[in-house]
Amino acid sequence: MTAPVSVPAGAAAGVPVGLRRVRWIGFKTIIVREFDRIIRIWGQTIVPSVVTSTLYFVIFGALIGKRIGPMGGVDYMQFIAPGLIMMAVITNSYSNVVSSFFGAKFSKHVEEMLVAPLPNWVIVLGYVGGGVARGLLVGAAVTAVSLLFAKLTVHHVVIIIAAVVLTAIVFSLGGFLNAMFAKNFEQVNWIPSFVLAPLTYFGGVFFSIGLLPLWAQKLSYANPILYMVNAFRYGFLGHSDVALGLAFALMIGFAAVMFTAAVVLMNRGVGMRE
Repeated sequence: MTAPVSVPAGAAAGVPVGLRRVRWIGFKTIIVREFDRIIRIWGQTIVPSVVTSTLYFVIFGALIGKRIGPMGGVDYMQFIAPGLIMMAVITNSYSNVVSSFFGAKFSKHVEEMLVAPLPNWVIVLGYVGGGVARGLLVGAAVTAVSLLFAKLTVHHVVIIIAAVVLTAIVFSLGGFLNAMFAKNFEQVNWIPSFVLAPLTYFGGVFFSIGLLPLWAQKLSYANPILYMVNAFRYGFLGHSDVALGLAFALMIGFAAVMFTAAVVLMNRGVGMRE
């Protein structure tokens, strides 16, 4: 005689598992895995930016800064601190997603997510969440270093949080798009080295664009990182080289367009079928 098979009450009644719960579990799993990866290899994900920022403070702030003098009405060290924090956030949120998602493609375990009952927008959000987490963790570590060299005052805490979170989202999405199109590790490193780094250094991290000639100022206004850095700096110093409303409009616009593009490309299987 065959033993009776126990059936969950919900299944017996024909009630399916809640779709929202499935999506939440999938999203949470990606976030937890990404966060665990960041913490597990903290010597590669957090320490390098802390060391680099310390060197910037010592060389540009303590040594060269004394000859430069005040910038934007404040001490030079105080001026560059928000820029260095934002530079660390930009670099790490981007690199975390591009390396993680390309690694998933390279090792073929991205296919496990694609066949799971998860919509592509949940997968994108999961990886973006991991990039934001690393960006904020490294940003907090660099902020702690900044306090050793400069006195940081908070004028608008909401603006600080909004600027850093939106920036981390934008560059996490940028890393995701880079990973989608990349076919090898050289293409993963190409954009951070030849596009992201120059835009960051010319994005007002170390200087006010008011020091530049008129033609260079006009050229600088085409750099989106300039708006992100200045919005973040405004939260600390109450001073910005760009209109604050325009800066946030650009960040929100970039985030919306890039998220939409990532989901559409995922739905089409771009970069997933090679």
